[in-house]
Amino acid sequence: MSVRTGEEKFITTERGKIWTETYGPEKSGVPLLVLHGGPGFMSMPQTISELASERPVIFYDQHGCGRSESSLISEEYTVSNYVKELGEIIEKLGLNCLNLMGHSWGAMLAAEYFLRDKPKNVRSIIFSGPLLSVPMWEADQRKYIKELPERDQKIIEEAELRNGFEDASYQEVMMKYYCRHVCRLDPWPEELVNALGEMNREIYLSMWGPSEFTTTGSLKGANLLPRLHEITVPALLICGKHDEASPETILKYRDALDRGEAAVIPDASHCHHIEKPEIFLAVVRDFLKRCG
Repeated sequence: MSVRTGEEKFITTERGKIWTETYGPEKSGVPLLVLHGGPGFMSMPQTISELASERPVIFYDQHGCGRSESSLISEEYTVSNYVKELGEIIEKLGLNCLNLMGHSWGAMLAAEYFLRDKPKNVRSIIFSGPLLSVPMWEADQRKYIKELPERDQKIIEEAELRNGFEDASYQEVMMKYYCRHVCRLDPWPEELVNALGEMNREIYLSMWGPSEFTTTGSLKGANLLPRLHEITVPALLICGKHDEASPETILKYRDALDRGEAAVIPDASHCHHIEKPEIFLAVVRDFLKRCG
């Protein structure tokens, strides 16, 4: 992979300054705006920035995340506020025509933005390792937990019964799980380790919960599956074979979309774009080429 550098810029929004970084601003292709996961994570330009060989690729850190300002209280970290912020970012970047890519929680944010604002300037959406239905996500995680040793299953069960999420045993099992379903590289890339270390835990706990497989936050129960047919632009669903967003779930999303298609990357998990970058880039490039 070639090494690229991006142009950093802070955009002033209603609730504070938001960090953005643009790769390939001189390119003529339809821009791609990338929404990171979490909630509470941060942008990771690695791999995805390679798409800037054909088009501008733009990243931004959501409010309270990474290099963006944090001025909200816990109750204000909501889907509505992040959708509003996304609209502001698109407007202030002057994106009159764009493609959206959302990873994990970023996929839900992209879908919510499309469903709520009904934008006319979004040409396509890429849902990467998507969280589009929390009940379906939880069902996938429970299925995966049953594949763990009985001792590990018991540790998770007991921690969830007594809110013992800071126990060393729960944290140990959590990392075992993550090495199966979040990133299967050994060791994990430095950029992933650093990004996890800088994650805004307040946002993650408020909106999601103590771990990827234990949901206690405000997103619990969120389910966009019944409305996916309202997304009328071309949509690509992409996941790893061992992704937290399971291939079976991805196919259900595809079938619900008006113009959906799906790709499953072998021997990969939630961070499939980092684990198998060549396959990921080939799939996404093909999709974007067909979308214009």
